[in-house]
Formats: sequence, C-alpha cells, structure tokens
Amino acid sequence: MQVIGVIPARMGSSRFPNKPLAPILGMPMIGHVYHRACRAERLSEVWVATCDQEIYDYVESIGGNAVMTADTHERATDRTAEALVNIEAITGRQIEAVLMIQGDEPMLVPSELDDLVVAAEAAPDAAAANLMIKIRTQEEFEDLNAVKVVASVTGEALYLSREPIPSKRRFGADVPMWRQLGIILFRRDALLIYAKLEPTPLEIIESVDMNRFLEHGYTIKLAEATHPTKAVDTPEDLAEVERLMGAGDPLADEYLGA
Repeated sequence: MQVIGVIPARMGSSRFPNKPLAPILGMPMIGHVYHRACRAERLSEVWVATCDQEIYDYVESIGGNAVMTADTHERATDRTAEALVNIEAITGRQIEAVLMIQGDEPMLVPSELDDLVVAAEAAPDAAAANLMIKIRTQEEFEDLNAVKVVASVTGEALYLSREPIPSKRRFGADVPMWRQLGIILFRRDALLIYAKLEPTPLEIIESVDMNRFLEHGYTIKLAEATHPTKAVDTPEDLAEVERLMGAGDPLADEYLGA
C-alpha cells in the first residue's frame, strides 16, 4: 500500500489558539510532528494541510510540504479529505491511502505509523484503521479531551466518546480502557466518501469524527500502540510535553541537532 501522511493544522483552536506554532524545546509543535512523521518508513511523503498562512510559511521554511485548505472545516478529517484532492492536483498522482496525523501529537513514534499501515493492509475491507493505546489512570479515563474507544472482540471500533466508556457504574471489576490516538489511516475512496456524508447525530453529540463512519455502517480497524505519548490540548499539556521531551527524547535530539 502506498501511503502519504497528512497533518491537518489550524491556528484557531478554541481550546488552545495558535497551538501549532507553540514552541517545544525551541521548535514549533507542528515542526516536531512533521519531523517525526517523516521518519516513518511506510510513508512515501508527508504534507501539512492548513488554512493559515503562518503555518504554511513555517512548513515551507523547513523544507516541508504544505497545502492550503479552506478555513471552513470543523473536523480534521474533512480538512484531510480536501488536502487529498489538492495534493493529487499538485502532484498529478492518485493517492492510494492517507494517514492522518493530528498536529498536536509531538511525541508520536514513527514505527507505530508503520505498524498502522501494516494493520490496514491486513484488513482490506475496513474503511479506516486507527491507533489506540491503553488508558492507565482514572484521571485520563475521565478527561474530556481524551477520546475513548470501545473495541469488538475482533478488533473493530464499536463506539467513540469523550465520556469514560465503557461505564464502570454497574460493574465492580476492571473495564477495558482505551484512548484513540489522533493517527488514522484512510483508504482513498473511503476518505472521499466520508467528506460527502452528512454529519451524524452521534458525531456531533460526542464531537468525534469517526462516529460518522460508524453511524453510516463503515468499519474502523483498531491497532494497539504501546509507546506512551501525550497529546497537547492545553497550555498545561504543552508544558508537560516539553518537560518529558527535555528529560530525554533521542528522536527529538536527532532532528533538533542536540
């Protein structure tokens, strides 16, 4: 499978404005995500999709690939779908699959992007494949910024929510607690179909893109990530990520030239 990476990013986040260019160890966060994604062996190229000239200019300044998209997108997946069409027009090549990488995952592990491609290849009937990671604390389980996912016994997504699911209210033992990472592989045609589907009630209620696929009857394959990472949703998260990366991150040291 030939796969490109697309990192949707915009300055107007309601929870953390100007987040993509917020510095971590002296480099804008979107730079960390781009450099790390470029180290995935299964991605033929990586693009940043944005509606903001500041982000576009920064990516170009580091020799990266950037593509402009409309400023009307509310969902990262919709921005990625437009980026797919625009990139095909720029390159003159049809793309087989797109791996969407959220721009607030500066600690992503390149090898796990490769693992997701392998998982997608093993599930050719799935419209998409998504990385998930075990939740290990009650605090994270209850964090509304963390998207939780419930899986079937065969490894497909059943439902996604920002609420703690499955519920512990009537069950005394441990429940499986999984968080969706913002790293999702889409087959080309499925992504273009997604963009044409009407937003669905549960997608809107939960504010989770992937519920649109599930409500329309499409399959999302899940693959387990094992390297703990931390997404940046707030300025406090940014400070914690900088502390973690500063305490020892060989990959960051490599591209930062430490």
